[in-house]
Amino acid sequence: MTIALSTPGVGQLDEAVGAVREWQREAAPMQLHSGDLGWNYRFGTDETAAAVRTWSRDGRILAVGMLDSPTVLRMTVAPDALRDEELARRLAEDMILPERGVLPAGPVGIEAPVGLLLHDLLTDEGWGVDEPWTPLFRDLTEPVEDPGVRIESIGPEHAHLFAEVMRSAFNNSTFTSERWHAMAAGAPYTDARCLGAYDDRGNLAAVVTAWSAGPGRPGLIEPMGAHQDHRGRGFGTAITVAAAAALREMGSSGARVCTPSSNVGGVATYKAAGYRAMPEIRDRIRAA
Repeated sequence: MTIALSTPGVGQLDEAVGAVREWQREAAPMQLHSGDLGWNYRFGTDETAAAVRTWSRDGRILAVGMLDSPTVLRMTVAPDALRDEELARRLAEDMILPERGVLPAGPVGIEAPVGLLLHDLLTDEGWGVDEPWTPLFRDLTEPVEDPGVRIESIGPEHAHLFAEVMRSAFNNSTFTSERWHAMAAGAPYTDARCLGAYDDRGNLAAVVTAWSAGPGRPGLIEPMGAHQDHRGRGFGTAITVAAAAALREMGSSGARVCTPSSNVGGVATYKAAGYRAMPEIRDRIRAA
């Protein structure tokens, strides 16, 4: 059967999210997670659906991509399709040709799992690699230690505080309480939890969102940030430990996170929270 590329409507979005959720494996390389799609819901369901691309054969979804920006596609494929030649060639064609509606002409980037046959085809087409990222993983077989600070779940009544910390933690963040509510209204948030770490005066010092992909699968942390007034005091480590505990409570087999390798402080924070650094990964880029 011919592989079909499509942009799912709102009614088909859950199917794409469900496929990505089912593909999560501890042994798999770092890949697009259902939590990544869930985090994108902050822009609204319509916008998220418009950013998603699926590749299907005989009615079965084999690959899912999400436009993180108009020029950056993050994607993954079914575990049994990593070396599927027909799929790889169709993916390459659709990503190279602007008229296919995946990526525009000019400089673009693709985040794809290590080992995917697509990488070989992009290399043949002259694509290069971008700056390295560091994936980190924490096994959740054993109970998680106490984070050492007060941790609370963040619900609708404190969405504005979550947004305030996010804007402080990330200089270019435009996150608002309205976006928190949009994210929380998305189907993926059913298996997610926002947490906050508080200082001894009751101020919200750091926040995190932990996304489960279901029992027995690795979960994802996206995002985690500490308010600039509380940096260097251990709240980032504490909230990351708390995220691991939350994922374990939801049945996750492990916790995943990925950050630019240049973010030395972030990598150190995750390591301090018991996350083990994995081999670096790089996006594929077309410079022109």
